[in-house]
Amino acid sequence: MEFFPKTKSNLPLVSIIIPCRNEEKYIKRCLESIIINNYPKEKLEVIVVDGMSEDKTREIIKEYSKRYLFIKIIENPKKFTPFGLNIGIKESKGEIIVRMDAHAVYEENYIFKCLKYFEEYKADNVGGVIRTLSSKNNLWAKAIAIVLSHPFGAGSSSFRVGSPKPKWVDTVFGGCYKKEVFKKIGFFNERLIRSQDIEFNQRLRKSGGKILLVPDIKVYYCPQSTFKDFLKHNFNDGVWTVYPLKFGIKIFSWRHLIPLFFVLGLIILSEISFSLFLFVIFFYFLASIFFSFFVAIKEKNPGLLIVLPIVFANRHFGYGFGSIWGLIKTMI
Repeated sequence: MEFFPKTKSNLPLVSIIIPCRNEEKYIKRCLESIIINNYPKEKLEVIVVDGMSEDKTREIIKEYSKRYLFIKIIENPKKFTPFGLNIGIKESKGEIIVRMDAHAVYEENYIFKCLKYFEEYKADNVGGVIRTLSSKNNLWAKAIAIVLSHPFGAGSSSFRVGSPKPKWVDTVFGGCYKKEVFKKIGFFNERLIRSQDIEFNQRLRKSGGKILLVPDIKVYYCPQSTFKDFLKHNFNDGVWTVYPLKFGIKIFSWRHLIPLFFVLGLIILSEISFSLFLFVIFFYFLASIFFSFFVAIKEKNPGLLIVLPIVFANRHFGYGFGSIWGLIKTMI
């Protein structure tokens, strides 16, 4: 398939799938970024799959669907993301499927760039780099956004920390696929409430598929804005890194297990040698303060030196304890 023919009429029909639930704060920005996208609207359909939202999400989407015929809303009675994705894909008419997130805003050339690199690299899934934005204009929200894009907080996750050039990876944020890939390897695993994209991309790679990360493709993402919500998010991330083992599914790579080993190690040390436990804790926070210091200088915000170490700990310990609970759940 040629993605850049001489006439627009030969461009592929692209189906954007957006699973969502209770996203009244973000869905407008997401849809507006798609509307101003420079891909021809006659070659675009946007399917928002709503998981029975209890706020004004559905009303907002319905308003947009009345104004823009290429946007439609369908319901996801089972509420969770993998069901929504599969419902949307099965309802779609496009040759190309683009998964999008309601918490994100997309650059105006996002779709064209996905297709360009799709063809240029002969990839089976293409995704971009996340630019994490503060959800609110306060110190905690800013610190959360920084932690999710800093190597000390996000590890070696390329779609979070970036890459100097396109590279083959094990997974990407969102993703752009040919629809035929779902006929080949199946749909998203509905037993996985989270991490279903990682598992799907594992199956894609095992079938011989290639996944491309392109730093020139940018997504602007708004994470949780409060300490409590961020902790809950990290805990659930940790749970669903390990819990899929219950179903005989290994989705993690070794980088995902570092918080688990770290927290387990601290628990064991606290029983064996409390002084050694304190020694490790001291050097952990020393490292955290070290990274926070340079971020605070770069951002010209001394308050980050105080808040960032706490938010880094939120990420690491929340994820680690979540992984421990996920491990326990596999044995129950």
